[in-house]
Amino acid sequence: MLMGGDAVDRRMESIRQEITNLVGREVYSNNGVFIGEVEDLRLDIDSNAVTGLALHRLNEDLFKDYVGDSRGIMVPYRWVRAVGDVVLVNDIIERVKQDEEE
Repeated sequence: MLMGGDAVDRRMESIRQEITNLVGREVYSNNGVFIGEVEDLRLDIDSNAVTGLALHRLNEDLFKDYVGDSRGIMVPYRWVRAVGDVVLVNDIIERVKQDEEE
């Protein structure tokens, strides 16, 4: 389906608003564990969709062995369960840490 100019402009404005709303949000697992803060987003320009969240200010207890000198991590957007005052993601990150400790 082809969109007219006004529809494309509205869709682009919607994407800009989504990006603005996500940047700076704290990210928690669905178990309530702090993961990090959204610094940026990865976008698929062809589909006009967010595909990942770039997180910084990470929970050091979860990530100190993974990130080394890097500034953060990229979380696939498919892991996002809810967006409100905070972003909730699957507990997959916690499970990786638990598997490693066992």
